[in-house]
Amino acid sequence: MAYEPSPAALELIHEFEQGPHGGMASVPYRDPADQWTIGWGHLIRDSERFDRPLTAMQADELLLSDLERFSAGVNARVTAPITQAMFDALVCFSFNVGLGAFAGSTLLRLLNQRFYAAAAGQFERWNKATDPKTGQKVALRGLTRRRKAERDLFERDGLNP
Repeated sequence: MAYEPSPAALELIHEFEQGPHGGMASVPYRDPADQWTIGWGHLIRDSERFDRPLTAMQADELLLSDLERFSAGVNARVTAPITQAMFDALVCFSFNVGLGAFAGSTLLRLLNQRFYAAAAGQFERWNKATDPKTGQKVALRGLTRRRKAERDLFERDGLNP
């Protein structure tokens, strides 16, 4: 069964993919990983130009377009039965860490082996980002909060899909 993101996924992304001044970022900014970003966490591609501030509708359209790719990626990689809440958490997680990182993660491996509780325990391990100045991995408070929220959503409907 192929899932689509529910409002819970959008709410979580809206909470954690805010611009530097809170809310939707209408103009480009560098995120904590030093990536050019706009809207609700949209990573700006080299082929994209944002010469004018985004409207809320444009930001939502970008997010929904991005989520199509991440939803397809999660649906393609997860082979174990999951709940809608688990799917939403995995889409939010992969949106943040990338589909490649998700595909190679212990979280996905454990999930596909149907070790749901062990998979849930993996979220907190992903609370670090590379400091662009030092090149060192550092725990970020925002990522720690995000991973807890993703895990809570993952576990919301229980661990027996």
